[in-house]
Amino acid sequence: MPERNLDFDTVVSRKNTRCVKYDFAALHGYPEDILPLWVADMDFRTSSYVEDALEKLTRHNIYGYSDTLPGDGFFESVRGWMRRHHHWDVEPEWHIKTPGVCYAIAAAIRAFTDPGDPVIIQQPVYHPFSGLIRQNGRRVVSSDLREDAEGRWGMDFADFERKIAENGVKLFILCNPHNPVGRVWTGEELAEIGRICAKHRVIVFSDEIHGDFIWSGEHRVFQEEDPAFRDFTLTATAPSKTFNLAGLQQSNIFIPNPELRQRLRQEIEKTGLEEPTVFGIAAAQAAYEHGDEWYEAMTAYVRENIEFTDRFVRERLPGIRMNKPEGTYLCWMDFRGTGLSAAELDDVIIHRANLWLNSGAIFGKPGEGFQRVNVACPRSTLREALERLEKAFAGTAG
Repeated sequence: MPERNLDFDTVVSRKNTRCVKYDFAALHGYPEDILPLWVADMDFRTSSYVEDALEKLTRHNIYGYSDTLPGDGFFESVRGWMRRHHHWDVEPEWHIKTPGVCYAIAAAIRAFTDPGDPVIIQQPVYHPFSGLIRQNGRRVVSSDLREDAEGRWGMDFADFERKIAENGVKLFILCNPHNPVGRVWTGEELAEIGRICAKHRVIVFSDEIHGDFIWSGEHRVFQEEDPAFRDFTLTATAPSKTFNLAGLQQSNIFIPNPELRQRLRQEIEKTGLEEPTVFGIAAAQAAYEHGDEWYEAMTAYVRENIEFTDRFVRERLPGIRMNKPEGTYLCWMDFRGTGLSAAELDDVIIHRANLWLNSGAIFGKPGEGFQRVNVACPRSTLREALERLEKAFAGTAG
């Protein structure tokens, strides 16, 4: 049957659906009518194959404890997607299902470090990394990314190795591709970071949830960059970003090393949350088996949104700079040229533009003066948001 949900221009109202992006503004202290382009989910209907699978499950009308079985097609669907899109052969024994990547990160922090231990990240980076480290009683160490004169961010390998050695780091959380700066790491960069981690016996949790959104270069699975990396790497993927299924709580963690895999399993078992949701299973399998046409159309649309945003910023937003993301559907905008402080910047965006973006400061100190903008929305929504920025910042450029 043909894919039905290929219209990405129509605005689908998400108000009054318990939507975190649209219905929780007042609870967070924002105006009720604010336009949100913050949290990383898409404003598109997902694949009609997912819709049909969930509708069939709903009609069955029994939603008890559920899991997947060897040979039932679930793992085969995951493996097929990884082969087709990443040339990556995953093995069934590597696979652990979790109700989200952040859940798995928290479990890994507890499994592979002790209270008070340092965990290294590369700020500015997805802010739950630092939150989960602190909330689990560990200590954040950041080897900050470095920005060059053209606004492109990169790793500081010398600083990274020095901080590992000085702090006795046991665990590194890698963002690959990087959220929010939009870098798609090269093979050379991943190889060097892996060499350092191997030398210092650091376990790597590689969050690759945005790996299906690549606009420049190619997504390289960290653990496959060198066969030796498999021994100390946990790789996280999910259909949640790719098919807009975050609310269904289904992620895939691949751990080739059996000892590390067992330690993570034991930590997950302590939480009492071991079975996936019946809807998450059905949606993920349908997406991975039948979602290619929707995925290709969606990514083509998002790519055009990024190009539209890039042109708009260059032509109509003086004092604001943006490097087109190499990956993710998140644009990292540099507002430092406006001459506003971080607090003044947030005030203008929230109260003058009436926009809810992600303030760069939440991603760590190097993010101050930046904003993260989610462009996975109908173009009319994106145009309205950018025109609001243009009007709000008229005359503020330094």
